[in-house]
Amino acid sequence: MKTLSRRRFVRNLAGFSAAGWALTGPLARAADPAASRAQPWIRLGGPVFAKTEDPEELALAHRQSGYRAAYCPAVNLNDTEKIKAITAAFARHDVVIAEVGRWVNMMDASLEKRQANLQTVTDGLALAEAVGALCCVDIAGSKNAKIWYGPHPDNFSPEFFDLAVENARTIIDAVKPKRARFCYEVMGWAIPDSVNSYARLIRAVNRKAFAVHLDPCNMINCPERFYRNTDLLNDCFEKLGKWIVSCHAKDLTWDVEMNVHFREVRPGAGSLDYGTFLRQLAKLPHQPPLMMEHLASAEEYDKGRQHIFDVGAQNGIAFSPPQ
Repeated sequence: MKTLSRRRFVRNLAGFSAAGWALTGPLARAADPAASRAQPWIRLGGPVFAKTEDPEELALAHRQSGYRAAYCPAVNLNDTEKIKAITAAFARHDVVIAEVGRWVNMMDASLEKRQANLQTVTDGLALAEAVGALCCVDIAGSKNAKIWYGPHPDNFSPEFFDLAVENARTIIDAVKPKRARFCYEVMGWAIPDSVNSYARLIRAVNRKAFAVHLDPCNMINCPERFYRNTDLLNDCFEKLGKWIVSCHAKDLTWDVEMNVHFREVRPGAGSLDYGTFLRQLAKLPHQPPLMMEHLASAEEYDKGRQHIFDVGAQNGIAFSPPQ
């Protein structure tokens, strides 16, 4: 397996292209004709269950799980030496750090909490920039007073939209990242909840460092999207593809009751069209990672990973670089 030196890895990660807000470097398949004929491949990632905090051992654990992408390991923004060690170890083993998650409510009713949460996310983007992660991601927030990510009618209000725009600009302008991006994860009951609302946010935020974190299952909030999720996936990649920097992989099933009840399950145990998902993702030249999440055990992740591998094989898609 080819590995990249830390210096080359960091230099290439810094090569984000302003034109089209696309990505370049080792995350993009080379533009030369020979590379374009190679088998398409996707960087798959997910949690690992190694009982260690050593960056080298963590990076190896990802490779041993068949992963070429990872969630950012736990590290404090001020721990410069550990950040350097993580960057070097994951680069050495060609495992891209996909995202720094900062799951807090930037729409909290309390001004004090809102400001603290905004700082948490700002620090998250600074960490993503320092460690070479592709993005820092949070939801836009919620007006729900009891559940920080919960539904609320004001989550679709003009005021919510305006504050989401202001928060994104504030975070990006404070950090001024050169390579990392800031993203909102799509949600079924808060902006951005659709392809078009995400596109509208991109135009309104108007920052090159604002990008798309795609979780198609989170967009499925009605029977039509559930049954026509192939159309939804195609629409996502057609309209948002060049801005997508990381994706979440899970699945949805419908528990039939007297009202609509979708439930998250592992990839392959639901109805998401993974063939379309993988084919569309593999077409993107900047190669956004696909990250599994929300599963209960290592065994469930193994089953989900195997399903993705199997669907990839059926569609001529690999999960490691062509030799």
